[in-house]
Amino acid sequence: MEKFQIKLANSGAVLDVGPDETIVEVLRANGVDVETSCEAGLCATCQTRYLEGEPEHHDMILSDAEQAEFVLICCARSLSPMLVLDR
Repeated sequence: MEKFQIKLANSGAVLDVGPDETIVEVLRANGVDVETSCEAGLCATCQTRYLEGEPEHHDMILSDAEQAEFVLICCARSLSPMLVLDR
């Protein structure tokens, strides 16, 4: 897996997500409160709208229409160098 960046639209913060990290882990390590339940892409508790970028979805529950707007940040990666989250 490749490293990528996430940008938080509300604050403008840009954070690196390493090959062995999840978006949730990086957010929490940087003081961002993230609610999760399963952390396996099965419950949608961490569902987050994305504004730019191309997510690599690994969830088991979002429909194609939902994936066009949302990402489960517990398990998703990014196919683009940066993924902008509506957070």
